[in-house]
Amino acid sequence: MDTALYPSFLAGFFLGGSLIVAIGAQNAFILRQGLLRQHVFILCLICALSDALLIAAGVAGLGTLVARSPSLITAVTLGGAIFLFAYAIFAFRRALHPDALKAAKEEKRGLKAAIGACLAFTFLNPHVYLDTVVLVGSLSGAYEGAARTSYALGAIAASFLWFFSLGYGARLLQPIFARPQSWRVLDTLIGLVMAALGSGLLARLV
Repeated sequence: MDTALYPSFLAGFFLGGSLIVAIGAQNAFILRQGLLRQHVFILCLICALSDALLIAAGVAGLGTLVARSPSLITAVTLGGAIFLFAYAIFAFRRALHPDALKAAKEEKRGLKAAIGACLAFTFLNPHVYLDTVVLVGSLSGAYEGAARTSYALGAIAASFLWFFSLGYGARLLQPIFARPQSWRVLDTLIGLVMAALGSGLLARLV
C-alpha cells in the first residue's frame, strides 16, 4: 500500500474498530459460540463479510439513501427488537436450568440454525446500518479516489480482526467456563444485554 494512503486506512480502521468493539447482540452471540467452539470460523467469516458488504455499500453512496428512508429504519428497528426480546427469553431460560447449562457444552447447534441466528443478529439490527452504512459511509466523503478505497479497507480490516479475535480468543476463557455457574452468569448477562438493546430499539419508535 502506498504510504500516502496510510492515514485514510488508519482513519477507517480506528473508526470501524470503535464502532464494533462494544457489547452488543452480535458480539455476545459470537462470544458464546466461541466458548462452545461451535462453527466459529464460518460465523466469524459471515459477520466480517457482512460488515464488509455494508461498509462498501455505504462508501459507494447507499448511506445517503438509507438516511433518507425513515420507513426502512422503522421496519428494521421493529423486527430487530422482536428478535432481541425472543433471544433474551431463551438466554434467561438457559440460565434458570442448570441441567441445560451443563449440556450446553456438549450440545451442538446445527450449522443452519447457527448461520440463521448469525444473519438475524447482523441484518435485523438497525445499529449495523447506522454504523456501517450511514456513519462510515457518510464520513468517507472526506476522501476521494484511492484514499476513499483505503478508508473503506481500513474499516473492513477492523471488522475481520475483531470478529476472529473474539471468536477464537473466547477459548482463553475456557477454564472459567468449566463450571456450570459461569454459564449461568454468562447467559444472564446475555439476556440482559439483549433485553436492554431491544428496549432501546423500541424507545426509538416512541
